[in-house]
Amino acid sequence: MLKAEREGPILRLTLDRPEVRNAFDESLIAALRGAFASVTPDIRAVVLSGNGEAFCAGGDLNWMRRAADQTFAENEADALRLAHMLQAVRDCPALTIARIHGACFGGGCGLAAAVDVAICADDAKFAFSEVRLGLIPATIAPFVL
Repeated sequence: MLKAEREGPILRLTLDRPEVRNAFDESLIAALRGAFASVTPDIRAVVLSGNGEAFCAGGDLNWMRRAADQTFAENEADALRLAHMLQAVRDCPALTIARIHGACFGGGCGLAAAVDVAICADDAKFAFSEVRLGLIPATIAPFVL
């Protein structure tokens, strides 16, 4: 789900859920938070990319559907986990770079906004597609504004 490769002072992190266009679920959110929070001073840069046709399609639809059956407290906890992951990216002591290609939707836009530098391929597309479902991008809003 998240591949990590160290090349000297560079840490390369690759979102590796190509079957769902690298969409977030609770496991990927936890892995990203852990990876960025554990960056040590000898790492000079973290390069984040996505495997497959998309950088990150936002929230995994199956993960989001489960939210309909969760309590308010459970949904709040999910939102806080996502926010804490984005904070870990933003607060990373190393230079953070996102290599964006294909879809960068919803939470993917949050990732792009939380890094220091976002480099986009010609085919990169950005959207807050959750608004079509009547959802607002409230958790990522502090990072994209």
